[in-house]
Amino acid sequence: MQNKYQKPTGSYISFMSNKVKSQGGINLAQGIPGFDPPKELTDILSSITNEKIHQYAPGNGNNELLDLLLEKYQAEFPFAKDDFLITQGGTEALSLLYTYFNKILPKPFSALAFDPVYESYKYLPGIFNTDFVSFSFEDDFSIDFEKLKKTCIENNVKIIFLGSPGNPFGKVWSRKEINNLLELSISENVYIILDAVYKELYYDQKPYVPIDQFNSNIFYTNSFSKLFSITGWRIGYLIAHQDHMQQIKSIHDYTGLCASSILQQTVVEYLRKHDFGIDYVSSLRNKLKDSFYHLSTELKKLGFEIPETKGGYFVWAKLPEKYSDGFKFAIDLYDQEKVAVIPGEHFSDKTKNYVRLNIAREKSEIDEGIKRIRRFFE
Repeated sequence: MQNKYQKPTGSYISFMSNKVKSQGGINLAQGIPGFDPPKELTDILSSITNEKIHQYAPGNGNNELLDLLLEKYQAEFPFAKDDFLITQGGTEALSLLYTYFNKILPKPFSALAFDPVYESYKYLPGIFNTDFVSFSFEDDFSIDFEKLKKTCIENNVKIIFLGSPGNPFGKVWSRKEINNLLELSISENVYIILDAVYKELYYDQKPYVPIDQFNSNIFYTNSFSKLFSITGWRIGYLIAHQDHMQQIKSIHDYTGLCASSILQQTVVEYLRKHDFGIDYVSSLRNKLKDSFYHLSTELKKLGFEIPETKGGYFVWAKLPEKYSDGFKFAIDLYDQEKVAVIPGEHFSDKTKNYVRLNIAREKSEIDEGIKRIRRFFE
């Protein structure tokens, strides 16, 4: 008989999400939005399907899209159009950067991210046979920068991944923390990858992302996937200093080549006509905030502990005391109530008694998930 607690060899996120896709249930596992994209966006897609834009896009990206991004970011820093590259989602931007770093950095070197760690940060280094270092927050979720500097020196850390808000824990870094990290980047010659996928999905105060301090040690990645609830479209982008971008684009030519022509053009027309989707994003932000506080409140009633979170797609939750194994909890919860969540151990060896829950779902689905989780505890 197969052991139902047999752990997957690949991504726990795919493992749990695939259960819902094949067997049904409530998917609070994978960061898939349960919201429709803006109707204006899908209307544009329908209207341009007969246009002659079905072949390869320019490798650098749709020229109109590059112009719009340049216009958006030039207010913060005097970028040039060549500093931008359209990628197949934010994930390709991350893997493209790591391919580049693996080419130019003397080995051995390490990459670092902050515990609990998003899976791409954690597993990309291993694909390239380089080391990964997980760095823990203090008890109040602040950063001991002296300890961080020492860790970087001792482990020859040359790359730091940073999401603000983060995933799975939606910490928003303060301006002071960001500035301390940039100082470390310069003093120890460390590259910083700013993953800004959730930058606009904050709950109260907009995060500080140091575009105004851009330099050759900073790399910026972002995506329209979560912003417009189009994760299947795979339209992301990368900003890199001219010292690096030409070599990065050369790698992209032989790996990603280009993102979808018709989807890039659809995004162009939507951004231009609807002020970068400001109304949709504002509505989405409010939905996420409401769902976070609603789900957190109900989980706390059941004995969960919820660290304070300032943005993003997820509730990061410590299980009640009687549950010490997040993987077993996740399997039992799905088997009994068909609610999928992600075990905390996927993001950190130190959080085996945590789970991550996706809040980017309609309120009715969140309510049904709460009902089933409550029934599981009863």
